[in-house]
Order: sequence, then structure tokens, then C-alpha cells
Amino acid sequence: MKFRIFQPAKSAMQSGRKNIKKWLMLPVEEKNIREVNPLTAWISASDTSSQLRFEFATKEEAVNFAKRSGFTFEVTESHHSSIKPKSYAANFTN
Repeated sequence: MKFRIFQPAKSAMQSGRKNIKKWLMLPVEEKNIREVNPLTAWISASDTSSQLRFEFATKEEAVNFAKRSGFTFEVTESHHSSIKPKSYAANFTN
């Protein structure tokens, strides 16, 4: 099973910077294992390993766990934007 290790971006509803420092390890689905139940129209999967979700404090912890467990993985580095300090007076000057 192949996993993807990454740092999630903050959601559109999130203005603060909390919960963006954790690292996630999620399985990558090589093929579409989900199917629609014709009776209830619910989406189900016969392989429940696609529901795995691991959270780590650092990237090194996630990589070490994947190596110890024998998982193949790929690490996706995150892109951080820098905060440019502004002053309120800058709104009124040219």
C-alpha cells in the first residue's frame, strides 16, 4: 500500500494558523475502489484500508513510522507563504 505524507493547507474558513503544523499520512488509491450502492445510493468500499489516517507532529516521525511499518510512501513538501508586515497608515499613502 502506498501512502502520501504531507502538511495540509488551512481551510478557506480558517483565518488563523492553528492546526497547520501537523503532518498527515493518507493512503493513495491506485484504482477506484469505491462503488455506489444501487439501493441506497451510498458510496461504499470493500477495502477499508482507504479510511486510514495517521497524524504526526513532525515529518521525521511520519517517515520513520512508514519505514518501520514497511509502507511505500512519498513526501510532499508544503509551500509556506510569508506574512508581509503592514501598517494601517500605508492604506492612505501613495
